[in-house]
Amino acid sequence: MSESTGLNPSRRAFLRGGALLMAFTLVPMARRALADTEVDTLGTVVLAPDLPGSLRTNPYLDAWIRIGADGITVYTGKVELGTGVKTALLQIAAERLQVPASAINLLTADTALTPNEGYTAGSHSIFDSGTALFNAAAQVREMLVDSAARNWKVDPAQLTTADAMIEGPGGQRMSYAEAVSNVDVHQYAKAQSPSLPAADFKLIGHSLPRLDIPAKVSGGAAFVQDMRLPGMLHARVIRPPRPGCTLEAFDVPAIEALAGVVKVIRDGNYLAVLARDEWQAIKAMRSASQVARWRGGDAIPKAADIHDLLKRLPSRRYPISNNGDVNNAGETRFKARVTKQYLMHGSIGPSCAVAWFKDGVLTVWTHTQGVYPLRAGIAEMLRLPPERVRCIHSEGSGCYGHNGADDAAADAALIAMRVPGTPVRVQWMREQENIWEPYSSAMVAEVDVGLANNRLQDWHYELWTTPHNERIVNAGRLLPARLLTQPFASAPSVPIAQPEGDGDRNAVPLYELGATRINMNFVTTMPFRTSAMRSLGAHINIFAIEASIDELANKSGLDPVALRLAHLTDPRARAVIERVRDAIDWPHKNSEPGAGIGFAFARYKNIMGYCALAVRLRVHPQTGEVRIEHVVTAVDVGQIVSPDGLRNQVEGGIVQSASWTLYEKVAYDAGGIRSYDWSGYPILRFTQLPKKVDVHLLDQPGEPFLGAAEIVQGPMAAALGNAVANATGRRWLNLPLSRSTQPS
Repeated sequence: MSESTGLNPSRRAFLRGGALLMAFTLVPMARRALADTEVDTLGTVVLAPDLPGSLRTNPYLDAWIRIGADGITVYTGKVELGTGVKTALLQIAAERLQVPASAINLLTADTALTPNEGYTAGSHSIFDSGTALFNAAAQVREMLVDSAARNWKVDPAQLTTADAMIEGPGGQRMSYAEAVSNVDVHQYAKAQSPSLPAADFKLIGHSLPRLDIPAKVSGGAAFVQDMRLPGMLHARVIRPPRPGCTLEAFDVPAIEALAGVVKVIRDGNYLAVLARDEWQAIKAMRSASQVARWRGGDAIPKAADIHDLLKRLPSRRYPISNNGDVNNAGETRFKARVTKQYLMHGSIGPSCAVAWFKDGVLTVWTHTQGVYPLRAGIAEMLRLPPERVRCIHSEGSGCYGHNGADDAAADAALIAMRVPGTPVRVQWMREQENIWEPYSSAMVAEVDVGLANNRLQDWHYELWTTPHNERIVNAGRLLPARLLTQPFASAPSVPIAQPEGDGDRNAVPLYELGATRINMNFVTTMPFRTSAMRSLGAHINIFAIEASIDELANKSGLDPVALRLAHLTDPRARAVIERVRDAIDWPHKNSEPGAGIGFAFARYKNIMGYCALAVRLRVHPQTGEVRIEHVVTAVDVGQIVSPDGLRNQVEGGIVQSASWTLYEKVAYDAGGIRSYDWSGYPILRFTQLPKKVDVHLLDQPGEPFLGAAEIVQGPMAAALGNAVANATGRRWLNLPLSRSTQPS
């Protein structure tokens, strides 16, 4: 990557020559004032609660659209994580501006340029940013048409637009760049936007070539891991053997004497080496690891005891849904304990970041999911004003959820400050990623539910979990900041409120119930650092809910799909279930030994996309190995932007959830984490992929965008669990579904 990758941090340089200026919706506000201010689920301040999508937090139109002589630029605070969202957002903006997609330069997640949309998480990109662009682009186009109409003294309804040109009834033509000269776009968006019938969409609902694919398949500079700047130095960090260790002794001169080593950084328990090339940095890191002497460290629990330990640790109890009289009614009952192990993100490329402290400004290129929260955390850690820190998103090789991206960025920032004027690249090693990334929490749930007269009665569900949301809300959430001589303490853990949910995401069934008593026990004294991974608690909660539905149906001699439909009135929920039921030829039964079929349904967070899913599989009678023969799913995410992108997300979610549900768990013992490389962390292999996957997309033209990236993880896990039970005649309730995790 050439020096041009380093953007000029001067806003003056960026805005020079522009006719429509981009503004920031960043209102300086004291921390005390924020306490009385509405904040959305992604941590950004709500300024206009009546506006749609992310216009609620960034209401100025010129925060999203810039038009000038040099063309059209569209901004989003969301990032590309390999989901194709950048292409989809481009389609939405181009559709509503009525210009070709190729006419737009789309800029993503840069604290110097783009709106603050918090984190790219929770399937919110199209739901929030797409909705904002859908409306902002339409309103900007309307303002341009009005400008031309005033100039020509005609009714705006007589004008048409195409290819960034406005055409009048008498053959008049005016470019968007000309029309914008008489427009003030620095104003709040309106609650209502010009309508456009879905039947007239030319881009939305069609599959465009992905913007992010060419560099990835051609060997180009596709990721932050590929980034190279002139004179760049390479750094490696030396982590303690386990959390809580104290650095007792370290021979700085011996490491600084090694070939290529420029500097050794020691600050309390924080250690790093800086070298002229990457191999020199790796060798110095290995030597430093050998001479560093550590003592102490946090105790690591026994893996076999983790779920009992979770129930014993201090916790806060959050009532989630307590409606009606839960009196254990029902002639048929199902009572069970469901568990989940710690999971790691296991990103294909270990975390990486590049930082450059130049001319008083620290610029960090990072694959974080939230450039603004990261900027605030880094600024606090370094005691710099936030305006002197700029975070620019650059894709990472394997990044979703809260992996090591933010911590690697903090490493790069700390080290770059020690060598002003010189760019620094920090690349984590595989064992550092696996051992130090925040895991997905181990969890335990106890369910006790009843059925009487073919109706679901009381639903009692008790859940124990550590946090699923330790995102960067202060410097103490950054791993390097905790290791300094003057360490920063992490902000208190607070769960995400319903309906989004944390460990309790999707803990409330969508089905009609007689009564509920659903509670989450939020454990904050954590054996391991945990945070966000796709779908959060929905993975185990939907697994437990759908296992309960199947067990109640089987005990009562009912068809489990019919039982689901009998407790759903939402026509869109029923539609996805019926589509899968018919496509899988339910309830066709396979009499061959070890063959099974399973069904599941959920609406993500009970407010977003719908997903029904069926799995056919075989379980080897001797080894217990599960082979997935056929997966059929139907999804409804409202208006589909890119059918190909949606299909990719659904298929990817099926594979990811299959890996979690059948294989994955972090191995550890009193000596530490044992899953420090791929040999110690089992994931699904190519030979274990489903043999056939059918995805049915139920488009809803004109309906709101509902998000797609995380809707399938829970239903896939649940359908697998139900299929395994059907194949073996035994209910397996401990994830992953291997014989070693089930009680004897």
